[in-house]
Amino acid sequence: MTIFQAIVLGILQGLAEFLPISSSAHLTLAPWVFRWEDPGLAFDVALHAGTLVALAWYFRTDWIELAQAGLAILRKRRIETAIEKRLMLLVVATIPGGIAGKLLNDYAEQAFRSPQLIAWTLMVMGVLLWAADKWGSQLRTLEQVSMRDAILIGVAQVFALIPGVSRSGSTMTAGRALGFNRESAARFSFLMSFPITAAAVAVKLPEAAQAQAELAPMIAGIVAAAVSGWIAISVLLKLLAKHSFGVFALYRLALGIFILVLGTLRS
Repeated sequence: MTIFQAIVLGILQGLAEFLPISSSAHLTLAPWVFRWEDPGLAFDVALHAGTLVALAWYFRTDWIELAQAGLAILRKRRIETAIEKRLMLLVVATIPGGIAGKLLNDYAEQAFRSPQLIAWTLMVMGVLLWAADKWGSQLRTLEQVSMRDAILIGVAQVFALIPGVSRSGSTMTAGRALGFNRESAARFSFLMSFPITAAAVAVKLPEAAQAQAELAPMIAGIVAAAVSGWIAISVLLKLLAKHSFGVFALYRLALGIFILVLGTLRS
């Protein structure tokens, strides 16, 4: 792998991980479209580590507050404050995806990597995102997330195991369908993504460490993923203050159609 390819894939990972357009789809499709070699597991883990850096830095104040809330819960053995409740809800929302990832991740990655199937999942989720955003209310905020909401959004995250669905796309779609405003749906999605991504990196790290990988492209990919990830979070939260998810739904539809056409031409 060249450094240029690593940077391109890193940028795709950082942007697509946080925008509702599916990072797994883009990382699967980019080598297929450009006829590059599969970058391998070690590089995939490195890119996810880069997005973790972006999440950790952008929400650093939130993580400090949540860590303090966790210590307070352990000390008091009860939940009292709003931030302590939020921590509990984030933990609950992470559980379905964690269980499904442990049981089904390897199968999903092997069974659903067909470009044509990814094209259809991109388009179907694009329609669902558009529908939830168009008809979902704008009344509820992050402070109004309930246990039921956390469970439902957590279950929605399970479908992100299928390339093309998108973790952020599925959770933001669920949030909008439940009536949360766009910023709150996105913010809750970002916060709940940290533990599931960190767990995925930790699980794959021992296997990835055994792979023979060039250091320079890996470092370039990590930096590109971290920088583009931070930009994606910042831009999306500002964008959603005034605009809808419509542009992302249209992008998903356009990309899906492009992949189907390209697959037909190559067959």
